[in-house]
Amino acid sequence: MNINQLLSTNELSPPLDYAEAQVWARRIGRWAGSEIYPRSMVFNHNALFCLGSGENGKQLLILSAQAPIANDFAGEERPVSDGLTLKLCPTSSANVQALHRALPFTKPRRLGLATSAGCGDRLGLATPGHIQAARGTGIAPILAQQSMRENDRTHRTPQEVIDDATWGVFQEGWREGYGADADHLKTPDDINTCVAAGYTFFTIDPGDYVNNETHTAPPGRLRKIVAALPWEALETTHDNLCQSYLDQAFEIADGFAISFSEETMDRAAGKYGQAIAHTAMMYRHLAGLTENFELEMSVDETETVTSIEEHFFIVSELKRLGVQWVSLAPRYVGRFEKGVDYIGDLDEFEVSFVQHAAIARRAGPYKLSLHSGSDKFSIYPIAARQTDGLVHLKTAGTSYLEALRAIADLNPTLFRNILALSIERYPVERATYHVSADLDRVPTPDSLSDAELSGLIDQFDARQVLHVCYGSALDLYGPELIETLTENEEAYDTVLKAHFDRHLQPFARS
Repeated sequence: MNINQLLSTNELSPPLDYAEAQVWARRIGRWAGSEIYPRSMVFNHNALFCLGSGENGKQLLILSAQAPIANDFAGEERPVSDGLTLKLCPTSSANVQALHRALPFTKPRRLGLATSAGCGDRLGLATPGHIQAARGTGIAPILAQQSMRENDRTHRTPQEVIDDATWGVFQEGWREGYGADADHLKTPDDINTCVAAGYTFFTIDPGDYVNNETHTAPPGRLRKIVAALPWEALETTHDNLCQSYLDQAFEIADGFAISFSEETMDRAAGKYGQAIAHTAMMYRHLAGLTENFELEMSVDETETVTSIEEHFFIVSELKRLGVQWVSLAPRYVGRFEKGVDYIGDLDEFEVSFVQHAAIARRAGPYKLSLHSGSDKFSIYPIAARQTDGLVHLKTAGTSYLEALRAIADLNPTLFRNILALSIERYPVERATYHVSADLDRVPTPDSLSDAELSGLIDQFDARQVLHVCYGSALDLYGPELIETLTENEEAYDTVLKAHFDRHLQPFARS
């Protein structure tokens, strides 16, 4: 089929055969003076859209015979052949918005109860590798995911996170849908910013309102904590809670029921009451701004484990307050430290997780979310088996670590500099993360040969030190790191895909 026939379609074309796409990519590339990503090529609105990479970075290219859709994009036009015009457009936020309208598959959407995986990207370069791993698994990816803490440390805005994911989706021709997670939100202002940027998944983090003292408080202190709860915001009273929870058994599954003593109920209310009220306030604020959202509640970054009774109490009270959510992240037994495998007894974890999963099916259904889920390879089979797909895996810093793995081979001097800085900054940077690395077990940069550097990515202590010090590393070495990875894009995609294959395969649905 010739180009004019292809440009005659006003509807979204099916993905081009890859060999055919390569032929057209070479032709368009000669006209544009750039390398074209074959998977990005798509016909719609009487125009060909594709992404190219040249001396000035990546550009959106639109080929048409003066199709009206091209007017929606900012860029420079040049005539090329047989009455056709090629428009070269920067990868700006304005052009992202236009691309979302022209090619709706590039826009984040809600994912519902599909098995899903959040793929944090602190550099804005990881989406192609994430997609290459997700392709064919049946897992719905969340490709734009960043917490406000990470935004602050990477000096990226929520809008930039969405933009970078959009271009990665377009580059890979990914049409199966993806989400955008505004992670660990704590204030209504955070919600405002992320709604404006186009996020579709909102993780509410009420951890600051969880009262861990209640876990072991003596009876007198417990009564005072409960009395001081924000009862007006909770829209109930202690007497009403007693009527709702005491003197009955809640059948969760065959052979599994939950019952509350007054002490158990008070400890659950005292520990999580303020967090529930805060989550309800955040939910209502969000619902007042948009209907295009899904909610996750996260209480994983707290000092004490979420008991089975507490899990049931949280979701029962959220439902009573009219909150709707798609996933929940309790604080599980064991240790979910950053960047390393699960630390704890796997049998104990599974016994507890079975009950959490049963509550999620009975009270929802909703997905159980595995926060700090990067590299927890030993529990993935348990989580996949016990949830039957009602699960969300959340990863973040592991993609940055894979970037450093590539850097170790591509630019050993840069890697040594990042390692030295991370060793220096670790005592400060570790304060806001769950880690236990010992600096005495981290080799110094000058003690290793170039060939040994990449092995540090798999060493427990060095891995955590590098993981939590990304902000300092990007402050000092960010431009050089980005430049190295951009110039060696396939190398980063390759290590990232291999690493995420290990994450996703246990959860694969197809």
